[in-house]
Amino acid sequence: MEKDLRITDTQYLLALTIFFLSYAIFEVPSNVFLKRLRPSLWLSGLMFCWGIMMTVQGLVHNFGGLMGMRWMLGMFEAGLYPGVTYYLSCWYKRSEFGIRVALFFSAATVSGAFGGLLAAAISNMDGIGTCFSWPVKSHPQTFAWLGGKPAWAWIFILEGLATVVAGALSFFIIQDFPDTAKFLTEAERTVVVRRLQGDDQFSAAGEQLRMKYIYKSILDWKTWVGMMIYAGLDMPLYAFSLFLPSIINQVRFKATPANLLTVPVYFFACVITCGVGFFADRWGMRGYFNLIFLCIGAAGYIILIASRNAALSYFAVYLATCGIYPVIPNTVAWVANNVEGSYKRSVTLAMVIGFGNINGAVSSNVYRADQQPWYPLGESLVLLYIGLGLVFSFIYLIFLRRENARRNRGERNEIIGGDKSSGHEVNGRYDTVDDAKRDKGDEWSGYRYIL
Repeated sequence: MEKDLRITDTQYLLALTIFFLSYAIFEVPSNVFLKRLRPSLWLSGLMFCWGIMMTVQGLVHNFGGLMGMRWMLGMFEAGLYPGVTYYLSCWYKRSEFGIRVALFFSAATVSGAFGGLLAAAISNMDGIGTCFSWPVKSHPQTFAWLGGKPAWAWIFILEGLATVVAGALSFFIIQDFPDTAKFLTEAERTVVVRRLQGDDQFSAAGEQLRMKYIYKSILDWKTWVGMMIYAGLDMPLYAFSLFLPSIINQVRFKATPANLLTVPVYFFACVITCGVGFFADRWGMRGYFNLIFLCIGAAGYIILIASRNAALSYFAVYLATCGIYPVIPNTVAWVANNVEGSYKRSVTLAMVIGFGNINGAVSSNVYRADQQPWYPLGESLVLLYIGLGLVFSFIYLIFLRRENARRNRGERNEIIGGDKSSGHEVNGRYDTVDDAKRDKGDEWSGYRYIL
Protein backbone atom coordinates (compact mmCIF):
# COMPACT_ATOMS: atom_id res chain seq x y z
CA MET A 1 0.00 0.00 0.00
CA GLU A 2 2.77 2.45 0.94
CA LYS A 3 4.48 1.90 -2.41
CA ASP A 4 1.35 2.02 -4.60
CA LEU A 5 -0.20 5.06 -2.92
CA ARG A 6 3.21 6.73 -2.50
CA ILE A 7 2.71 7.33 1.21
CA THR A 8 5.20 7.32 4.06
CA ASP A 9 5.23 5.14 7.15
CA THR A 10 3.87 8.09 9.17
CA GLN A 11 0.98 8.56 6.73
CA TYR A 12 0.18 4.86 6.95
CA LEU A 13 -0.03 5.14 10.75
CA LEU A 14 -2.26 8.22 10.43
CA ALA A 15 -4.62 6.24 8.20
CA LEU A 16 -4.85 3.60 10.92
CA THR A 17 -5.35 6.22 13.62
CA ILE A 18 -8.16 8.25 12.04
CA PHE A 19 -10.40 5.17 12.02
CA PHE A 20 -10.37 5.00 15.82
CA LEU A 21 -11.32 8.66 16.22
CA SER A 22 -14.59 8.44 14.30
CA TYR A 23 -15.15 4.93 15.69
CA ALA A 24 -15.06 6.27 19.26
CA ILE A 25 -16.99 9.50 18.65
CA PHE A 26 -20.10 7.89 17.16
CA GLU A 27 -20.58 4.95 19.54
CA VAL A 28 -22.75 6.66 22.18
CA PRO A 29 -25.07 8.39 19.65
CA SER A 30 -25.38 5.13 17.75
CA ASN A 31 -26.55 3.20 20.80
CA VAL A 32 -29.17 5.86 21.61
CA PHE A 33 -30.45 5.68 18.02
CA LEU A 34 -30.48 1.88 18.23
CA LYS A 35 -32.85 2.03 21.19
CA ARG A 36 -35.04 4.65 19.54
CA LEU A 37 -35.15 2.85 16.17
CA ARG A 38 -35.44 -0.80 15.14
CA PRO A 39 -32.29 -2.92 15.53
CA SER A 40 -33.13 -4.70 12.27
CA LEU A 41 -33.00 -1.37 10.44
CA TRP A 42 -30.15 0.34 12.30
CA LEU A 43 -27.64 -2.53 12.59
CA SER A 44 -28.17 -3.82 9.05
CA GLY A 45 -27.94 -0.27 7.68
CA LEU A 46 -24.64 0.32 9.44
CA MET A 47 -23.23 -2.93 8.08
CA PHE A 48 -24.36 -2.14 4.53
CA CYS A 49 -22.78 1.32 4.65
CA TRP A 50 -19.43 0.29 6.08
CA GLY A 51 -19.26 -2.51 3.49
CA ILE A 52 -19.48 0.19 0.82
CA MET A 53 -16.75 2.20 2.56
CA MET A 54 -14.51 -0.86 2.76
CA THR A 55 -15.01 -1.58 -0.95
CA VAL A 56 -14.23 2.01 -1.93
CA GLN A 57 -11.11 1.88 0.25
CA GLY A 58 -9.71 -0.56 -2.29
CA LEU A 59 -10.28 1.98 -5.08
CA VAL A 60 -8.45 4.96 -3.58
CA HIS A 61 -5.30 6.19 -5.28
CA ASN A 62 -3.93 8.84 -2.91
CA PHE A 63 -3.45 9.62 0.77
CA GLY A 64 -6.44 11.99 1.01
CA GLY A 65 -8.84 9.38 -0.36
CA LEU A 66 -7.49 6.77 2.04
CA MET A 67 -7.96 9.09 5.04
CA GLY A 68 -11.52 9.95 4.00
CA MET A 69 -12.52 6.33 3.60
CA ARG A 70 -10.95 5.36 6.93
CA TRP A 71 -12.93 8.10 8.70
CA MET A 72 -16.20 7.00 7.08
CA LEU A 73 -15.44 3.34 7.81
CA GLY A 74 -14.99 4.11 11.51
CA MET A 75 -18.17 6.22 11.61
CA PHE A 76 -20.39 3.47 10.21
CA GLU A 77 -18.71 0.60 12.03
CA ALA A 78 -18.87 2.40 15.39
CA GLY A 79 -22.35 1.22 16.28
CA LEU A 80 -21.93 -2.49 15.73
CA TYR A 81 -20.07 -3.86 18.74
CA PRO A 82 -21.70 -1.72 21.47
CA GLY A 83 -25.01 -2.05 19.64
CA VAL A 84 -24.98 -5.84 19.38
CA THR A 85 -23.76 -6.33 22.95
CA TYR A 86 -26.49 -4.02 24.24
CA TYR A 87 -29.04 -5.76 21.99
CA LEU A 88 -28.05 -9.19 23.36
CA SER A 89 -28.28 -7.90 26.94
CA CYS A 90 -31.94 -7.05 26.27
CA TRP A 91 -32.75 -10.68 25.42
CA TYR A 92 -30.82 -12.80 27.94
CA LYS A 93 -30.55 -13.12 31.68
CA ARG A 94 -27.33 -11.97 33.32
CA SER A 95 -26.21 -15.57 33.85
CA GLU A 96 -26.74 -16.30 30.12
CA PHE A 97 -25.25 -13.17 28.62
CA GLY A 98 -21.52 -13.90 28.89
CA ILE A 99 -21.41 -16.90 26.56
CA ARG A 100 -23.56 -15.05 24.00
CA VAL A 101 -21.31 -12.01 23.87
CA ALA A 102 -18.28 -14.33 23.83
CA LEU A 103 -19.69 -16.19 20.82
CA PHE A 104 -20.36 -12.90 19.09
CA PHE A 105 -16.91 -11.55 19.89
CA SER A 106 -15.29 -14.82 18.85
CA ALA A 107 -16.48 -13.99 15.34
CA ALA A 108 -13.70 -11.38 15.45
CA THR A 109 -11.15 -14.09 16.19
CA VAL A 110 -12.59 -16.35 13.50
CA SER A 111 -12.47 -13.45 11.05
CA GLY A 112 -8.85 -12.96 12.05
CA ALA A 113 -8.14 -16.57 11.14
CA PHE A 114 -10.01 -16.38 7.85
CA GLY A 115 -8.47 -12.98 7.22
CA GLY A 116 -5.06 -14.59 7.22
CA LEU A 117 -6.22 -17.32 4.83
CA LEU A 118 -7.96 -14.82 2.55
CA ALA A 119 -4.97 -12.49 2.56
CA ALA A 120 -2.74 -15.40 1.55
CA ALA A 121 -5.14 -16.38 -1.25
CA ILE A 122 -5.94 -12.88 -2.50
CA SER A 123 -2.23 -12.02 -2.65
CA ASN A 124 -2.21 -14.10 -5.84
CA MET A 125 -4.59 -11.59 -7.48
CA ASP A 126 -1.94 -8.89 -7.65
CA GLY A 127 -2.29 -6.90 -10.88
CA ILE A 128 -5.57 -8.47 -12.03
CA GLY A 129 -7.42 -6.08 -14.32
CA THR A 130 -4.33 -4.60 -15.93
CA CYS A 131 -6.01 -4.79 -19.35
CA PHE A 132 -8.16 -1.84 -18.24
CA SER A 133 -5.25 0.24 -16.94
CA TRP A 134 -3.78 3.39 -18.40
CA PRO A 135 -0.99 5.73 -17.22
CA VAL A 136 -1.97 8.59 -14.95
CA LYS A 137 0.01 11.58 -16.27
CA SER A 138 0.39 13.44 -12.98
CA HIS A 139 1.35 10.33 -11.01
CA PRO A 140 2.65 7.61 -13.37
CA GLN A 141 3.18 5.13 -10.53
CA THR A 142 -0.36 5.49 -9.21
CA PHE A 143 -3.05 2.97 -10.14
CA ALA A 144 -6.04 4.48 -11.91
CA TRP A 145 -9.24 3.40 -10.25
CA LEU A 146 -10.21 1.08 -13.09
CA GLY A 147 -6.67 -0.09 -13.62
CA GLY A 148 -4.92 -3.21 -12.44
CA LYS A 149 -5.34 -3.56 -8.71
CA PRO A 150 -2.63 -4.69 -6.32
CA ALA A 151 -3.30 -7.50 -3.85
CA TRP A 152 -3.99 -5.16 -0.90
CA ALA A 153 -6.74 -3.41 -2.89
CA TRP A 154 -8.44 -6.68 -3.79
CA ILE A 155 -8.57 -7.60 -0.08
CA PHE A 156 -10.62 -4.44 0.63
CA ILE A 157 -12.80 -4.78 -2.49
CA LEU A 158 -13.74 -8.44 -2.11
CA GLU A 159 -14.26 -8.41 1.68
CA GLY A 160 -16.16 -5.12 1.38
CA LEU A 161 -18.53 -6.53 -1.23
CA ALA A 162 -19.14 -9.59 0.96
CA THR A 163 -20.05 -7.24 3.83
CA VAL A 164 -22.48 -5.31 1.61
CA VAL A 165 -24.29 -8.56 0.81
CA ALA A 166 -24.32 -9.59 4.49
CA GLY A 167 -25.70 -6.17 5.48
CA ALA A 168 -28.53 -6.42 2.97
CA LEU A 169 -29.46 -9.93 4.11
CA SER A 170 -29.28 -9.04 7.81
CA PHE A 171 -32.26 -6.67 7.45
CA PHE A 172 -34.45 -9.76 7.04
CA ILE A 173 -32.68 -11.77 9.77
CA ILE A 174 -32.26 -9.44 12.76
CA GLN A 175 -35.20 -9.33 15.17
CA ASP A 176 -36.16 -6.36 17.30
CA PHE A 177 -36.37 -6.04 21.10
CA PRO A 178 -38.39 -8.60 23.13
CA ASP A 179 -41.32 -6.26 23.80
CA THR A 180 -41.76 -5.55 20.07
CA ALA A 181 -40.33 -8.65 18.32
CA LYS A 182 -42.68 -9.65 15.51
CA PHE A 183 -41.71 -13.32 15.47
CA LEU A 184 -43.15 -13.75 18.99
CA THR A 185 -46.83 -13.84 19.89
CA GLU A 186 -48.16 -11.50 22.55
CA ALA A 187 -48.11 -14.32 25.11
CA GLU A 188 -44.52 -15.26 24.20
CA ARG A 189 -43.37 -11.64 24.50
CA THR A 190 -44.92 -11.52 27.97
CA VAL A 191 -43.04 -14.68 29.01
CA VAL A 192 -39.71 -13.30 27.74
CA VAL A 193 -40.20 -9.95 29.48
CA ARG A 194 -41.27 -11.48 32.81
CA ARG A 195 -38.32 -13.85 32.66
CA LEU A 196 -35.94 -10.90 32.36
CA GLN A 197 -37.71 -8.90 35.04
CA GLY A 198 -37.27 -11.86 37.39
CA ASP A 199 -33.53 -11.40 36.81
CA ASP A 200 -33.67 -7.78 38.04
CA GLN A 201 -33.95 -6.36 34.50
CA PHE A 202 -36.94 -4.20 35.41
CA SER A 203 -36.85 -2.14 32.20
CA ALA A 204 -37.34 -5.18 29.93
CA ALA A 205 -40.99 -4.26 29.32
CA GLY A 206 -39.92 -0.99 27.70
CA GLU A 207 -38.65 2.38 28.82
CA GLN A 208 -39.16 5.95 27.60
CA LEU A 209 -36.10 8.04 26.84
CA ARG A 210 -35.41 10.49 29.67
CA MET A 211 -32.25 12.54 30.03
CA LYS A 212 -31.87 11.45 33.65
CA TYR A 213 -31.02 7.92 32.47
CA ILE A 214 -28.14 9.30 30.41
CA TYR A 215 -26.98 11.47 33.31
CA LYS A 216 -27.11 8.46 35.62
CA SER A 217 -24.81 6.56 33.28
CA ILE A 218 -22.35 9.45 33.05
CA LEU A 219 -22.26 9.98 36.83
CA ASP A 220 -22.03 6.30 37.76
CA TRP A 221 -18.60 5.32 39.11
CA LYS A 222 -18.99 1.90 37.48
CA THR A 223 -19.02 3.52 34.05
CA TRP A 224 -15.68 5.23 34.58
CA VAL A 225 -13.94 2.25 36.14
CA GLY A 226 -15.31 0.09 33.32
CA MET A 227 -13.88 2.55 30.81
CA MET A 228 -10.44 2.22 32.36
CA ILE A 229 -10.64 -1.59 32.35
CA TYR A 230 -11.67 -1.65 28.71
CA ALA A 231 -8.98 0.83 27.73
CA GLY A 232 -6.45 -1.58 29.19
CA LEU A 233 -7.79 -4.32 26.91
CA ASP A 234 -8.71 -2.58 23.68
CA MET A 235 -5.34 -1.04 22.91
CA PRO A 236 -3.66 -4.49 23.15
CA LEU A 237 -6.46 -5.98 21.00
CA TYR A 238 -5.90 -3.58 18.12
CA ALA A 239 -2.13 -3.71 18.44
CA PHE A 240 -2.32 -7.49 18.29
CA SER A 241 -4.64 -7.70 15.29
CA LEU A 242 -2.96 -4.91 13.31
CA PHE A 243 0.61 -6.07 13.71
CA LEU A 244 0.57 -9.83 14.36
CA PRO A 245 1.35 -10.71 10.69
CA SER A 246 4.05 -8.03 10.64
CA ILE A 247 5.67 -9.38 13.81
CA ILE A 248 5.72 -12.95 12.48
CA ASN A 249 6.90 -11.67 9.10
CA GLN A 250 9.76 -9.63 10.51
CA VAL A 251 10.88 -12.30 12.95
CA ARG A 252 11.25 -15.11 10.51
CA PHE A 253 8.70 -15.62 7.79
CA LYS A 254 7.70 -14.01 4.50
CA ALA A 255 4.29 -12.34 4.04
CA THR A 256 2.19 -15.31 2.92
CA PRO A 257 3.53 -17.81 5.54
CA ALA A 258 3.16 -15.05 8.16
CA ASN A 259 -0.51 -14.68 7.29
CA LEU A 260 -1.00 -18.44 7.46
CA LEU A 261 0.73 -18.67 10.86
CA THR A 262 -1.84 -16.25 12.31
CA VAL A 263 -4.62 -18.80 11.70
CA PRO A 264 -3.88 -21.20 14.61
CA VAL A 265 -3.37 -18.21 16.92
CA TYR A 266 -6.84 -16.88 16.19
CA PHE A 267 -8.34 -20.37 16.42
CA PHE A 268 -6.85 -20.76 19.90
CA ALA A 269 -8.19 -17.32 20.85
CA CYS A 270 -11.67 -18.33 19.70
CA VAL A 271 -11.68 -21.49 21.80
CA ILE A 272 -10.38 -19.80 24.96
CA THR A 273 -12.85 -16.91 24.54
CA CYS A 274 -15.88 -19.19 24.35
CA GLY A 275 -14.58 -21.28 27.27
CA VAL A 276 -14.23 -18.24 29.52
CA GLY A 277 -17.68 -16.99 28.52
CA PHE A 278 -19.26 -20.34 29.40
CA PHE A 279 -17.59 -20.83 32.76
CA ALA A 280 -17.94 -17.19 33.83
CA ASP A 281 -21.69 -17.51 33.25
CA ARG A 282 -21.88 -20.75 35.18
CA TRP A 283 -19.74 -19.66 38.13
CA GLY A 284 -20.62 -15.95 38.13
CA MET A 285 -17.06 -14.78 38.91
CA ARG A 286 -16.25 -12.53 35.98
CA GLY A 287 -13.80 -10.35 37.92
CA TYR A 288 -11.67 -13.31 38.93
CA PHE A 289 -11.46 -14.51 35.32
CA ASN A 290 -10.24 -11.04 34.36
CA LEU A 291 -7.48 -11.12 36.96
CA ILE A 292 -6.27 -14.61 36.06
CA PHE A 293 -6.20 -14.18 32.29
CA LEU A 294 -4.71 -10.70 32.36
CA CYS A 295 -1.81 -12.13 34.36
CA ILE A 296 -1.32 -14.83 31.71
CA GLY A 297 -1.39 -12.18 28.97
CA ALA A 298 1.15 -10.07 30.84
CA ALA A 299 3.47 -13.09 31.05
CA GLY A 300 3.19 -13.50 27.28
CA TYR A 301 4.19 -9.90 26.60
CA ILE A 302 7.08 -10.08 29.06
CA ILE A 303 8.42 -12.99 27.01
CA LEU A 304 7.85 -11.07 23.76
CA ILE A 305 9.86 -8.15 25.12
CA ALA A 306 12.73 -10.30 26.40
CA SER A 307 12.85 -12.97 23.69
CA ARG A 308 15.05 -12.86 20.61
CA ASN A 309 14.10 -16.38 19.53
CA ALA A 310 11.44 -16.76 16.82
CA ALA A 311 9.93 -20.00 18.18
CA LEU A 312 9.73 -18.68 21.75
CA SER A 313 8.16 -15.44 20.54
CA TYR A 314 5.57 -17.35 18.54
CA PHE A 315 4.71 -19.39 21.67
CA ALA A 316 4.40 -16.16 23.67
CA VAL A 317 1.84 -14.89 21.17
CA TYR A 318 -0.54 -17.64 22.34
CA LEU A 319 -0.12 -16.54 25.96
CA ALA A 320 -0.70 -12.94 24.89
CA THR A 321 -4.08 -13.86 23.38
CA CYS A 322 -5.23 -15.04 26.83
CA GLY A 323 -4.86 -11.52 28.17
CA ILE A 324 -6.83 -9.98 25.32
CA TYR A 325 -9.51 -11.99 23.54
CA PRO A 326 -11.34 -13.79 26.39
CA VAL A 327 -11.13 -10.79 28.71
CA ILE A 328 -12.80 -8.29 26.39
CA PRO A 329 -16.25 -9.99 26.11
CA ASN A 330 -15.99 -10.99 29.77
CA THR A 331 -15.52 -7.33 30.71
CA VAL A 332 -18.41 -6.23 28.49
CA ALA A 333 -20.64 -8.85 30.12
CA TRP A 334 -19.40 -7.80 33.58
CA VAL A 335 -20.25 -4.15 32.95
CA ALA A 336 -23.63 -4.95 31.37
CA ASN A 337 -24.53 -7.31 34.22
CA ASN A 338 -24.12 -4.50 36.73
CA VAL A 339 -26.17 -1.77 35.03
CA GLU A 340 -29.97 -1.73 35.06
CA GLY A 341 -32.15 0.49 32.92
CA SER A 342 -32.21 -0.01 29.16
CA TYR A 343 -31.09 3.50 28.22
CA LYS A 344 -28.55 3.67 31.03
CA ARG A 345 -27.07 0.33 29.96
CA SER A 346 -26.93 1.38 26.30
CA VAL A 347 -25.04 4.59 27.13
CA THR A 348 -22.74 2.88 29.63
CA LEU A 349 -21.73 0.15 27.17
CA ALA A 350 -21.14 2.71 24.43
CA MET A 351 -19.02 4.90 26.73
CA VAL A 352 -16.96 1.93 27.93
CA ILE A 353 -16.35 0.55 24.45
CA GLY A 354 -15.90 4.00 22.91
CA PHE A 355 -13.22 5.03 25.40
CA GLY A 356 -11.44 1.76 24.79
CA ASN A 357 -11.43 2.45 21.07
CA ILE A 358 -9.88 5.89 21.56
CA ASN A 359 -6.97 4.07 23.15
CA GLY A 360 -6.97 1.78 20.15
CA ALA A 361 -5.61 4.78 18.25
CA VAL A 362 -2.46 4.50 20.38
CA SER A 363 -1.84 1.03 19.01
CA SER A 364 -1.58 2.40 15.48
CA ASN A 365 1.45 4.48 16.35
CA VAL A 366 3.64 2.38 18.65
CA TYR A 367 4.82 -0.35 16.27
CA ARG A 368 7.30 1.75 14.30
CA ALA A 369 9.04 0.52 11.18
CA ASP A 370 12.44 1.58 12.53
CA GLN A 371 12.04 -0.88 15.45
CA GLN A 372 11.68 -4.01 13.37
CA PRO A 373 11.71 -6.91 13.99
CA TRP A 374 11.13 -6.95 17.77
CA TYR A 375 9.17 -3.70 18.33
CA PRO A 376 10.29 -3.06 21.95
CA LEU A 377 8.27 0.17 22.32
CA GLY A 378 5.04 -1.41 21.08
CA GLU A 379 5.32 -4.53 23.22
CA SER A 380 6.21 -2.50 26.33
CA LEU A 381 3.23 -0.17 25.95
CA VAL A 382 0.89 -3.11 25.42
CA LEU A 383 2.20 -4.62 28.66
CA LEU A 384 1.58 -1.28 30.39
CA TYR A 385 -2.03 -1.26 29.18
CA ILE A 386 -2.59 -4.83 30.35
CA GLY A 387 -1.35 -3.74 33.77
CA LEU A 388 -3.90 -0.90 33.66
CA GLY A 389 -6.70 -3.37 32.96
CA LEU A 390 -5.48 -5.60 35.78
CA VAL A 391 -5.42 -2.78 38.36
CA PHE A 392 -8.86 -1.42 37.50
CA SER A 393 -10.40 -4.91 37.32
CA PHE A 394 -9.24 -5.37 40.90
CA ILE A 395 -10.69 -1.97 41.90
CA TYR A 396 -14.03 -2.79 40.22
CA LEU A 397 -14.21 -6.15 41.99
CA ILE A 398 -13.42 -4.71 45.44
CA PHE A 399 -15.93 -1.85 45.16
CA LEU A 400 -18.72 -4.14 43.93
CA ARG A 401 -18.07 -6.52 46.81
CA ARG A 402 -18.23 -3.65 49.33
CA GLU A 403 -21.46 -2.31 47.85
CA ASN A 404 -23.11 -5.73 48.00
CA ALA A 405 -22.07 -6.00 51.65
CA ARG A 406 -23.68 -2.63 52.44
CA ARG A 407 -26.92 -3.76 50.83
CA ASN A 408 -26.84 -7.03 52.75
CA ARG A 409 -26.57 -4.99 55.96
CA GLY A 410 -29.59 -2.88 54.96
CA GLU A 411 -27.65 0.37 54.62
CA ARG A 412 -29.20 1.07 51.18
CA ASN A 413 -32.83 0.24 52.09
CA GLU A 414 -35.52 2.66 50.89
CA ILE A 415 -38.64 3.64 52.81
CA ILE A 416 -41.57 1.82 51.24
CA GLY A 417 -45.03 3.29 51.88
CA GLY A 418 -45.28 4.77 55.35
CA ASP A 419 -43.05 2.24 57.06
CA LYS A 420 -40.03 4.30 58.14
CA SER A 421 -38.54 1.31 59.94
CA SER A 422 -37.97 -0.43 56.60
CA GLY A 423 -35.24 1.92 55.42
CA HIS A 424 -33.48 5.27 55.49
CA GLU A 425 -34.89 8.57 54.21
CA VAL A 426 -31.64 9.35 52.38
CA ASN A 427 -32.19 6.30 50.16
CA GLY A 428 -35.60 7.56 48.96
CA ARG A 429 -39.26 7.05 49.74
CA TYR A 430 -41.53 5.05 47.40
CA ASP A 431 -45.12 3.83 47.44
CA THR A 432 -44.18 0.33 46.28
CA VAL A 433 -41.09 -1.79 45.71
CA ASP A 434 -41.82 -1.77 41.96
CA ASP A 435 -41.67 2.03 41.99
CA ALA A 436 -38.25 1.85 43.66
CA LYS A 437 -37.02 -0.69 41.12
CA ARG A 438 -38.12 1.38 38.13
CA ASP A 439 -36.75 4.65 39.47
CA LYS A 440 -33.43 3.52 40.93
CA GLY A 441 -32.43 0.69 38.58
CA ASP A 442 -29.23 -0.97 39.81
CA GLU A 443 -29.15 1.48 42.75
CA TRP A 444 -32.21 -0.27 44.26
CA SER A 445 -31.34 -1.90 47.58
CA GLY A 446 -32.45 -5.37 46.43
CA TYR A 447 -30.18 -5.36 43.39
CA ARG A 448 -26.98 -7.41 43.76
CA TYR A 449 -23.91 -6.85 41.63
CA ILE A 450 -22.15 -9.68 39.83
CA LEU A 451 -18.59 -10.12 41.04
